[in-house]
Amino acid sequence: MESIALWQAGALCGIVCWILVSSYCNVTRALRSLLQPWVARHVVVGIPLVLQIQRFQHRVLDALFSGLSCVVSVPFYTAFLPLLFYSLSLSLSSGHGKLARQMTLLMAFCDYMGNCVKDAVSAPRPSCPPVRRVTATKDEEENAMEYGLPSSHTLNTVCLSGYLLHYVLSYIQSRDASIAYAGFAAVCLLVGLIGLGRIYLGMHSLIDIIGGLIMGLVILALWLTVHDYVDNFIVSGQNVTYFWTTLSFLLLFAYPTPEIPTPSFEYHTAFNGVALGIVSGVQLTYSQFHHEAVPRIFTPQLPITAFLGRMLVGIPTILLVKFCSKALAKWTLPMVSNTLSIPIRSTGYIPALNGSVALKKSDEIKQSGYLQKLFFYGHQQSFDVDTGIRFLQYAGLAWSVVDLVPTLFSHLGL
Repeated sequence: MESIALWQAGALCGIVCWILVSSYCNVTRALRSLLQPWVARHVVVGIPLVLQIQRFQHRVLDALFSGLSCVVSVPFYTAFLPLLFYSLSLSLSSGHGKLARQMTLLMAFCDYMGNCVKDAVSAPRPSCPPVRRVTATKDEEENAMEYGLPSSHTLNTVCLSGYLLHYVLSYIQSRDASIAYAGFAAVCLLVGLIGLGRIYLGMHSLIDIIGGLIMGLVILALWLTVHDYVDNFIVSGQNVTYFWTTLSFLLLFAYPTPEIPTPSFEYHTAFNGVALGIVSGVQLTYSQFHHEAVPRIFTPQLPITAFLGRMLVGIPTILLVKFCSKALAKWTLPMVSNTLSIPIRSTGYIPALNGSVALKKSDEIKQSGYLQKLFFYGHQQSFDVDTGIRFLQYAGLAWSVVDLVPTLFSHLGL
């Protein structure tokens, strides 16, 4: 017990020390001065390749690559991965519940690492014009506001499809090498199409795709090394909820300052909240709803009628909790801030706070300054309350998936 508390305290203290040291030494600016010119030069050099690929412009290709980009985007995962967790946890054995847990946490880790690099380097995307940029959806328009290196779509696809392949091969335990080769070929094809599509759509240059591929392979290798330890800690560890809550809070501060505000920090905040909700909910209710003996669908324990009843009750409940979590956070956070005399502003969620307390000056970095806000409060004018609202909203959403909804099923006899 003592050793467990020591490593948890050591990990959290290490993050705090990194926040202080990186802020004091201005590590982000130093790294950017070294890497940004090199990356920007390769982006410019890669523009002829982008234009050459875009010579094959066609409506069918526009639709194909735009569709692929939507289903591997961070906003898509943020909204629907908790629902994937819900479906897997309720319809299959708990081993697949582990898959949902691991893919959720892996996605949160990928999002954090990829967006940290994006905002630390602050490298541009290919200039438009001459490049034709296709933004078929609002999500793509927001993606275009982010920096380029690395390609998040490529990074996420490598990690999630690679982990899914590893899980499937481990689960079926087949000795037929052709199955492994076919799975590997499918993953490579998907990654290749995503990378090609990001260039075709004018969203990335070749250096961004290569960066996303390399980062994805490194993160995947790391995750395959530690994923069993992480899952064991979540389902049976000590101080899990307290540790993960503190970790999630610190990760809102352990984030680099970009040159200009981008949506990257918003995505990180949302998935940070999702991870906290999943971890805290599973840790509290694992023995009740997520253990190895949970019913399988199409069995006497879980007939199709009961499963459909779960879906009809569960999905509206999840969406209702997301709405209520946001509304509650919008009411409580400003009230707590006013009680503590903390000046706040809102860039979107609370119109009445839009433009409050020296917004113009504090807008210089929307998601930065969190270190300075924490440790050098006197130099900052206001806090962006949207960060806390978004974090609590998605934490509530994820918690309902693994705790509230299964509890409802238990009381309703579903």
